[in-house]
Amino acid sequence: MSQNNGNDRGRKNPWGNNDSGKKKGRNNPWGNGGSNGSGGGGRGQDPKDLDDMIKNAQDGLRDVLPGNMKSGFALFLLIGVVILLWLASGIHIVNPGEHGVIQTFGKWSSTQEQEGIGYHFPTPIQTITKINVTQQRSMSIGIAESVNKRGTSRTAFAVPDESLMLTADRNIVDLHMTLQWDIKSAQDYLFEIKNQENTIKKVAESAIREVVGQTDMFTTITQGRNIISPRVKQIIQRNLDEYNSGVNIKQVLIEKAEVHPNVQSAFQDVQSASQDAENTQNVARAYREDILPVARGKAAKLLQEAEAYKQSKIAQATGDAERFRSIYKAYLSGKDVTKERIYIETMEDVLGNAEKIILDGGAGGSSGVVPYLPLNELKNKSN
Repeated sequence: MSQNNGNDRGRKNPWGNNDSGKKKGRNNPWGNGGSNGSGGGGRGQDPKDLDDMIKNAQDGLRDVLPGNMKSGFALFLLIGVVILLWLASGIHIVNPGEHGVIQTFGKWSSTQEQEGIGYHFPTPIQTITKINVTQQRSMSIGIAESVNKRGTSRTAFAVPDESLMLTADRNIVDLHMTLQWDIKSAQDYLFEIKNQENTIKKVAESAIREVVGQTDMFTTITQGRNIISPRVKQIIQRNLDEYNSGVNIKQVLIEKAEVHPNVQSAFQDVQSASQDAENTQNVARAYREDILPVARGKAAKLLQEAEAYKQSKIAQATGDAERFRSIYKAYLSGKDVTKERIYIETMEDVLGNAEKIILDGGAGGSSGVVPYLPLNELKNKSN
């Protein structure tokens, strides 16, 4: 073989150049040999089909091999190289924060959760899908962003179909919410739900409308945000867990909650009326706090006076009863004397203030009535 000329050397090298140009494409199985003879420059141009590639490789190898080894060994070597390259394509690297989901003929087989180098059978036997499970994803409800043609600026605009919600007291609020989430199960996220982000958004919309629909408007737009957010997060997570979505809700933020602009003036009138009512109630409470102690004092005084009157009457009645008992005991000891005394005392009480004339019969025992003019009675009648 050393006696062959330069043309034979170029013909017998299937990977090198051929100066003649007639067998240039034939001797290079990849269709184009580089000017430096390395063959790397021609790999970017694929043959039309696999049959052409195999035929070119067989022709090139047939020229450099002995006659008894040309056909079989060339094909075997080519197939071996192709198989090695195919098997080597199954080597993959899982980056930090990623999970690699491996599918065998389209069905989930395993998940590589550890970062580093791994291996799977190449396509079409197995495929791997890498998902970043530590990335904090966010989603807005009630507001969207538009990007200009150059992509240099973003403009936020409201989405009424998402932001307008009905409250428990039949009012409408304009609410913007941001949802933050990540992935806790890569295989569930891929296979259990379709259109993952759209599904999460629909579940979040349903949850926020449910909670707002059970809350009055004033609470929703004021201090009630801190109460609504945890409830919404709990409902979203529960529904997504029922779907086996593999999603973990990190936080729910209510960025805006206000009255719809079309009813803003009416709402302000209602708020003014509510404030006036509250002020009136405060004045009434102040009056109540002022008048109640006075009334309680008067009531206590009346109770004390009534108690004193009761005790005095009881004491008087007790004294009268004791006096009656003592008189009755004296009466029992001397009935005639007691009757006379009681008669005299009674006559003193009856006649003590009466106008009366006592006529004495005189020494002769004769008595006469001297007529008199009732001047006092006449004077009283004339008045």
